Amino acid sequence: MKPRVSIIMGSTSDLPVMEKAAALLNEFEIPFEINALSAHRTPAEVEVFAKNAAKNGIEVIIAAAGMAAHLPGVIASMTTLPVIGVPIKASLDGMDALLAIVQMPPGIPVATVGINGALNAAILATQIMANGDDRLKQVLADYKEGLKKKIVEANDELSKVKYDFKTN
Repeated sequence: MKPRVSIIMGSTSDLPVMEKAAALLNEFEIPFEINALSAHRTPAEVEVFAKNAAKNGIEVIIAAAGMAAHLPGVIASMTTLPVIGVPIKASLDGMDALLAIVQMPPGIPVATVGINGALNAAILATQIMANGDDRLKQVLADYKEGLKKKIVEANDELSKVKYDFKTN
């Protein structure tokens, strides 16, 4: 089994956030890999990874980083693969990471999800790959139908909550 998605994080301290992406990819039966690479501490390794990812079968890269958050942009500068940045709330409530990832220069795009938004990154990666994969299209359709069902069920539960002045 060869990975189709690569989850890269600046350090293993990001794993509690990035586990949400891993869990969803696993649920969707999408092979993935997880590695820690640092744009600042292991730049040579980041370059080797980024320049070889497509050749190694990777279709989408999810890159998480906090604080200065250079990792997603550095990876995007060295590959033609789509890179999805996940800003990690490490300092300044994650705003520093969000701005560092979203404000890429022209020609080096990084799709960016919300702070600690690893789950949405995995969904977006799946949507990208689903363009050429009918099984993934169906997986996504089923997943989104499940989301709708959860809201319907939540409203059923809310209808049972009683207050003197509640009108529904």
